[in-house]
Amino acid sequence: MKLIIESGSTKADWRSVSEDGTVRSLQTAGINPLFQGPEEIRSVIGKALPQLDPEGRTITDVFFYGAGVVSSSSAGPLLEAFGLLCPLARIECESDMIAAARALFGDGTGVAAILGTGSNSCMWADGQVVSSVRSGGYVLGDEGSGAVLGRLFLADYIKGIVPEGLAARFHEAYGLDYPAIVSRLYSQEGPSRFLGSFARFVIENKDDDYASGLIRKNLVDFIERVLMRYGCREVGIVGSMGIACRDELMELGRMYGLDFVRFIKSPIEELVRYHGI
Repeated sequence: MKLIIESGSTKADWRSVSEDGTVRSLQTAGINPLFQGPEEIRSVIGKALPQLDPEGRTITDVFFYGAGVVSSSSAGPLLEAFGLLCPLARIECESDMIAAARALFGDGTGVAAILGTGSNSCMWADGQVVSSVRSGGYVLGDEGSGAVLGRLFLADYIKGIVPEGLAARFHEAYGLDYPAIVSRLYSQEGPSRFLGSFARFVIENKDDDYASGLIRKNLVDFIERVLMRYGCREVGIVGSMGIACRDELMELGRMYGLDFVRFIKSPIEELVRYHGI
């Protein structure tokens, strides 16, 4: 049996494919070795495996694609966890960027970009990353992402910049005051997920001029600071933020001379096909 896992910081999509072609699907919490310790990673994997393989068959291959796989050392906890729980498997760990590029372009050419809780991008050609603009994460970059949209909104909210009506709706929906926001952001795990959780609120209220302006600012920063640096017209987008902001991206693409050729919410099904399963 083969496993394919594609994980962002918020959620992970799993597929198990048995020798007879039976496919099982599962979604779990995200696995990110930059934010999670070995025990938490093993816990997520250990709970997922029995649901994907209730018969206890031998797992021969694991293809893991994930946020936080930025080097061989960062892949270490994943290789260790899968090696412990799937001792006979051949294990391959690649970044979520490779997952997006393979899903969008296969072995073709274009700028592959991720717009989800975080953001990332690369120039992809002939099945390889040719160049990339560093993301920097939610503190130093992640332009266009849900985490940055949430950060922009919360920064305005705590300073009283958000229009009164929208601020009232936010407080009614979340009940968060300044001490609660600061405590949650700086004293607990998963700050990027916390920030990204408010992106939906902003997008759902994009009929409000303030909210639509914030969305546009986030996307313009992504285009100007990231996409325009590649010098390539064709762009593909993976991720929930890309899907939610598709109309805005298409409009901005016409302004900036970019052709958004494909939008995919999740690359998992394309990865199953890519691996010829």
